[in-house]
Amino acid sequence: MAVRYYYGTGRRKEAVAQVRLYPGTGSVIVNGKPAEEYFARDVDMYRLRGPLQATGMSDRFNIMVRVTGGGITGQAEAIRHGIARALLEADPELRPVLRKAGYLTRDPRVKERKKPGLKRARKAPQYTKR
Repeated sequence: MAVRYYYGTGRRKEAVAQVRLYPGTGSVIVNGKPAEEYFARDVDMYRLRGPLQATGMSDRFNIMVRVTGGGITGQAEAIRHGIARALLEADPELRPVLRKAGYLTRDPRVKERKKPGLKRARKAPQYTKR
């Protein structure tokens, strides 16, 4: 039995992307819409295609993505992480290329919690002398 698709989960901040790579021509569908329609900014599309460009697999797979949470940029980077993991499942030989480009590392930066006595995580109330 042949593998129908390769799966990878990507995360960034609050965004979680479930990515499936199907053998195909290179179309990207995000939450039922073409990626170009879902992501208005070219920067996000460029980020999303990073692992495919680095490995030269831009036109070998159709990509179906379900992404939830976070903002648009966080979602784009979560998709990038998921695509890299799915490519690794498809071909383990790609690990050095993806690792060197930094696509396999989960970005650990998240929103810092609010502290008591402060307005936000670090912003203190204005000091008044009198």
